[in-house]
Amino acid sequence: MDKKTYVERACDYFNSGSSCAQSVFTAFHDEMGMTEEAAQKLSGSFGGGVGGLREVCGAFLAMSMALGALKGYLPGDQEAKEKHYALIQQKADSFRLQFKTIICRDLLLSHGITPTAKPAERTAEYYTQRRPCTAYVEACAQFVQDELELLPDR
Repeated sequence: MDKKTYVERACDYFNSGSSCAQSVFTAFHDEMGMTEEAAQKLSGSFGGGVGGLREVCGAFLAMSMALGALKGYLPGDQEAKEKHYALIQQKADSFRLQFKTIICRDLLLSHGITPTAKPAERTAEYYTQRRPCTAYVEACAQFVQDELELLPDR
């Protein structure tokens, strides 16, 4: 990895036009053995709370995917599955503690933004105000970065 933290990388992706989900997931592409392009494409459907449906926050979904790739389980390993689910549930609790919900539409509404299914065009005007999604990207990238630091060989 370059000298930037994964959180900084995620924010750079977001501020360069990647969706919330792409930003978090792609920040860890090298750790997952993926190309940047593959990570962008794989996570692209999850932006805007899954394809703009405004359900579970795309940054949170991408965090879950990254943790699955890095610390996940295989079918048939019930103990590992339970441990992984507990990890994701703990991250959801932490996210809710910070932001009150993991639901995209509610996160946007709490900032006075009316959610729509159409993705916002990334123009200079889009970036003139701090998007609330930047905080969600930062938090979710931090969750994954913290777990990486706990992996053996670190």
